[in-house]
Amino acid sequence: MSITLFLPVRAGSERVKNKNTRPFASFENGIFELKLNQLVNLKAVDEIIVSSNDEKCLEIAESYKNKIQNLIIDERPDSLGESSTKLEDLIVYAGSLSSCDDILWTHATNPLFNAENYERAIGVYLEQKHTGYDSLVSGQIIKDFLLDMSSNEIINNKTDLKWPRTQDLIDFFTINNAVFIADRTRYLIGERLGVKPYYLENDKISSLDIDYEEDFMITEAVYEKLKG
Repeated sequence: MSITLFLPVRAGSERVKNKNTRPFASFENGIFELKLNQLVNLKAVDEIIVSSNDEKCLEIAESYKNKIQNLIIDERPDSLGESSTKLEDLIVYAGSLSSCDDILWTHATNPLFNAENYERAIGVYLEQKHTGYDSLVSGQIIKDFLLDMSSNEIINNKTDLKWPRTQDLIDFFTINNAVFIADRTRYLIGERLGVKPYYLENDKISSLDIDYEEDFMITEAVYEKLKG
């Protein structure tokens, strides 16, 4: 069984300006450079595809050609790099680029999700395929009070109490966007998961995902603390 790691990096971030390439900790070229450094040590995949319509990201990726032997750099069409691009279209595109049986989709915006985390995710995926699961997604189980704003009811309350104990709440799984693994045939129909995905729990630190400016600051601070 062969695995492609697909890393999309889009130009023109709206919520966090230049989030992929602005300086992050000691990395002049930001979280994208950090992610590529992590992938240098990744042995469990057969090819790594960096797909971007960002000229700077493409240049940075080129500088890793001698460090990542199985690196493929894809200059993505602008039509697939716009904020209005349908995710399903990009998923199909990823499937068309891959030459492997399975595809692992990841993001640079999970900078604390390292090679060890990827190795674990791939190992679990391969194990669970033998038990009936057909895909894998990473994230965390949350036990927080989730309110329906239209009714003010706790939607994950499984008791008759108005305010149950947190341990009595229904489990919800929040996706951290670090890993989606599925068969390439699923990608070719616009799906990153199968009909029976395995929910892989990650710790809070490796699950940190940069969507907003505050996320960038928090993640950078945590990275610096761990490094120090």
